[in-house]
Amino acid sequence: MKKTIFNTPLLSPLLRFLSNTIMRLAGWRVDGNLPNLSKYVLIGAPHTSNWDFILFLGIIFHLKADVRYMGKAELFRNPFGWFFYYCGGVPVDRKKSTGLVEQMVEACNQADRFILTIAPEGTRHYVREWKTGFHRIAKGANIPIVMAKVDGLRKTVRVGEVFHPSDNLDGDMRSIQELFKGYTGINPRKKYIQLN
Repeated sequence: MKKTIFNTPLLSPLLRFLSNTIMRLAGWRVDGNLPNLSKYVLIGAPHTSNWDFILFLGIIFHLKADVRYMGKAELFRNPFGWFFYYCGGVPVDRKKSTGLVEQMVEACNQADRFILTIAPEGTRHYVREWKTGFHRIAKGANIPIVMAKVDGLRKTVRVGEVFHPSDNLDGDMRSIQELFKGYTGINPRKKYIQLN
């Protein structure tokens, strides 16, 4: 297993202690647990603030999860490429003939354990429809989707709900977005998705 910031002896427990302390002082808590599965796509929403990344790190350390994220291939070049790998990054080369989804499916298939984190909105701004990449990756790799719902009003992140994608992309997207309906994120002024 590759060493990352999330599984390095001594450093990871220290960062976990610090993140748990900061979350507790800020009044945030995690409700639930991640499933005992070796591979899945973990989606977090709503994405309404630049602080979401800090909250994400706190959640990941609290749950003791060893996660991955996508990054453009240029980030992983020398001299600082090692740092992005160490932080759980998986490079995506947009110049390759295979697309982003196919590259992530291949990375998943090559790994023994693979938890890929994605913000399905792809932006901090209000969107009516989410990007479908997370669903296509999960379906292509034959792995489930796990939810992390940010409840900014109650300062709670609810994790652990599992969704198994089907061949009905549009139906699945509506069902998944419905599961997040009513959540407002860190910035409650950015009202969350309103489904038709």
